[in-house]
Amino acid sequence: MATKNTATLRRLGATGQTVADPAEDIRGRRVKDKDGDDIGKVADLLIDDQDRKVRFLRVEHGGILGFGATASFIPVDAISRITDDDVYITQPRQHVADAPGYDPDLEDEMDYYGNIYGYYGYMPFWGGGYIYPTYPHYR
Repeated sequence: MATKNTATLRRLGATGQTVADPAEDIRGRRVKDKDGDDIGKVADLLIDDQDRKVRFLRVEHGGILGFGATASFIPVDAISRITDDDVYITQPRQHVADAPGYDPDLEDEMDYYGNIYGYYGYMPFWGGGYIYPTYPHYR
């Protein structure tokens, strides 16, 4: 049974807040798929305003010198490993490419994020029994 969600997701970069431990701020790191192939760069992090936890990576990919790049969201649940330079996810690059497209008009709609969670095969953070992922393998 899903619980009522009253959280709002916001881009960390737009809040004026920072990550408590700067060493854990993964913005700017490269995103690699399960085979180590490059997907793009972590442009921002989406946090929920209630628990103040990161829920999605906003990843930019494609384009040249930042122009023409497209964005997509990847749930933090998909992270398998983090190094000083890279964030590895459990999905292949093509799966990310086929994910629901970024739509700034839907950025405030929780159904939009629910669809992204479903696409990647994860339970939304507002669902009953959700457990926030941990990464003891950091660095």
